[in-house]
Amino acid sequence: MKIHQFLLCLLSLITVLPVSGKNPIHYPTTIRIDSIDGGHVQGIAVDEQHQYVYLSFTTKLIKTDFNGHVLGSVTGLYGHLGCIDYNVQDGKVYGSLEYKNDAIGQGILAREGKKGKNATAFYVAIFDVGRITRKEMNAGDNGVMQAVYLPTVVADYEADVTTHGYRQPHRFACSGIDGLCFGPRFGHRDGKLYLTVAYGIYGDTARTDNDYQVLLQYDVSKTSQWKRFVHPISQNRPLRVGPKQPYSRCFLFTGNTNWGVQNLEYDESRGQWYAAVYSGRKQQYPNYSLFNFAASQQPRKASLRGVDYLPTFQPTLHYNRGWHYPYGSTGMCALSDGHFYVAQPLSKGKLQGALLHLVSPDSRKGFTDIINHQQ
Repeated sequence: MKIHQFLLCLLSLITVLPVSGKNPIHYPTTIRIDSIDGGHVQGIAVDEQHQYVYLSFTTKLIKTDFNGHVLGSVTGLYGHLGCIDYNVQDGKVYGSLEYKNDAIGQGILAREGKKGKNATAFYVAIFDVGRITRKEMNAGDNGVMQAVYLPTVVADYEADVTTHGYRQPHRFACSGIDGLCFGPRFGHRDGKLYLTVAYGIYGDTARTDNDYQVLLQYDVSKTSQWKRFVHPISQNRPLRVGPKQPYSRCFLFTGNTNWGVQNLEYDESRGQWYAAVYSGRKQQYPNYSLFNFAASQQPRKASLRGVDYLPTFQPTLHYNRGWHYPYGSTGMCALSDGHFYVAQPLSKGKLQGALLHLVSPDSRKGFTDIINHQQ
C-alpha cells in the first residue's frame, strides 16, 4: 500500500468530535479541492459557523464548502498571498501579502502575464468574504479586498546590517512575512485577540542572526487605530499607509529555518501556539519542521544569540517541542473542538489542489500518530 493510501485509511479512523453547543458540527475527515489555476496551496482558514473553507493559492483566494465545492474565488493578485486566518470578531479573512522584485515576485508576474517589476511592499490583506459570491472576482472590485501596509517589515527587509564584521542585507534576515493568525497577547492564554504576523527568514547557513522567528502583534479591534489604515489596494500604485509600530514584538528561538514561519496557528483549546516551517540546514540544530510553545510562557528579556547589532535586551520566547512533521507548512488551521486541518498539496500538470486532513495534536507525537508512519 502506498504511503498516501495508508494515510487516508488511518485518517478515516479518527473520531470526529462535535463542537459543544446546540448545533454540533461534524467535520469531514478529508476535504479535497482540485483544478486550481494558481500557485501551490499556501494556507487554509475555516469559518466553522457557516461551514466555509478558505484557501490561498499564492495569487488566489478560494472559498469552498465542507465538501470541497468551489463557491467563489478572488484573483488579480500580483503578489504572494501566504498564510491566512479567519477572524471570528469581524467575519473576515486576513492574509499575509508580499510584493517583491525577487525571483518569486518575477515568477508571479510571469505567471499572471504581467511585465515590469514589483515595488517592495508587505501587507495584511483583508478579504470581505461575504462579498465572495462567484468565481474569478477581481481583488480590486466591489470592496472584496482591502489591505494595511506594514512599514516595520519593509524597514527590516530594506535595512543593511553589519554582523561579525560583514555587511549583510535584511535586518534579522527578513525576507518579508508569511505566517499569520489571531491569538492572545504573548504570556497570556486568554483575553483580547491580536493579529500575529511572522517574518519570513532567509535560511543562509553562513549567517548567525537568522535563528529567531520574529513575531509582531497588532491590535485590530474596533477600538484601536487599525481601521484608519485599512484601504483598497491598487496593484499599480502600492498602498503606503500603515501603523508605524506593532503593538508588540517578540523573538521566538527555533534555530535555523528555510523561509521562516510558513503557517502560524493558535490552538485555543490547549493554549498552544504552533509554527510550521521549512526545515533549516544548520548542523547544530535538529531542524524541526513544526514547533509549539505555550501561550502562558512569559517573554523573557534577553540578548539575542548571534545578533550582535542589537545589543539591548529583547523579549524572547523558546519553543516547547519540535517535530519532523510532513504537513503544516502549506496550510494549518485550529478548530474549536481541538482538531486541526492540515493541507497536503496536490498537483496535476499546471493545476493545483489540496487535500485537507483532520488531525489532532498530541503533546508527544505532534499531530496524531501519522508522524510515525510518514518519516
